[in-house]
Amino acid sequence: MKTALIAHKFYGSKEETIRQTTKRIEDAAKNGADLVVLQELHQSSYFCQDENVDTFELASDYESDVAYWSEVAREFKVVLVTSLFERRCSGLYHNTAVVFDNDGGVAGKYRKMHIPDDPNFYEKFYFTPGDLGFEPISTSVGKLGVLVCWDQWYPEAARLMALKGAEVLIYPTAIGWFDGDSEDEKSRQLEAWVAVQRGHAVANGLPVITVNRVGLEEAPNGNGSIRFWGNSFVFGPQGEELFRANCTDELSSIVEIDLKRCEQVRRWWPFLRDRRIDAYDGLLKRFID
Repeated sequence: MKTALIAHKFYGSKEETIRQTTKRIEDAAKNGADLVVLQELHQSSYFCQDENVDTFELASDYESDVAYWSEVAREFKVVLVTSLFERRCSGLYHNTAVVFDNDGGVAGKYRKMHIPDDPNFYEKFYFTPGDLGFEPISTSVGKLGVLVCWDQWYPEAARLMALKGAEVLIYPTAIGWFDGDSEDEKSRQLEAWVAVQRGHAVANGLPVITVNRVGLEEAPNGNGSIRFWGNSFVFGPQGEELFRANCTDELSSIVEIDLKRCEQVRRWWPFLRDRRIDAYDGLLKRFID
């Protein structure tokens, strides 16, 4: 499966950012991509750096956004993983990954389940936790276990996708550094982020694809900024590095992923066979005390 990872900065407007993204998708399709994965909230800036009720207007175009990316997937004949701000009804909004098959049809969607609330990542203000569960999305290239950003820290989410038959785990994401942090702290944060997702690949015998935005974005209220750290990657089912980007450059890269190899890896390392499902009741508790 030829997979295109597309990551970029925000170009100052939705229109220009979409134009740039669409051109990258066209180029990826010309180079043989079967699957294209975009970064989290790829149409806009990362608007969660402050809390502003007017920002909810970004979700008002959700239906037309779906129609646009549907046409892009159909025109370029790719399976396309997008990340959109969904207005479900008045006062109810989601961070939603919509997946289109290569005929332009909506193959399925995933509403982000884990929602952070940290300085300059005020997502709980904007996003209602997802209610669609952890359900793989069937497409012409296989069953995609699509999760979003903060979900990447939770092995439970990856495991449930794997148990429901996902053939690959995919994470559109937007994460970065604060310039005021030390270089040591920045390194610890980045490598922890890489390590936990590499672990998902190993523990589940599945490839992991993560696409992260790049560039410096100032908070609208002038209170700080985020320097998105890029480092988009693909790991194979034994945690082998198939691709890793740097921390600064925009990205439009194609990586070949051998889904059939997962079968052999799971035969060698039958972690699913040896799970002690009779002893895991405690996982349903917040904390055991």
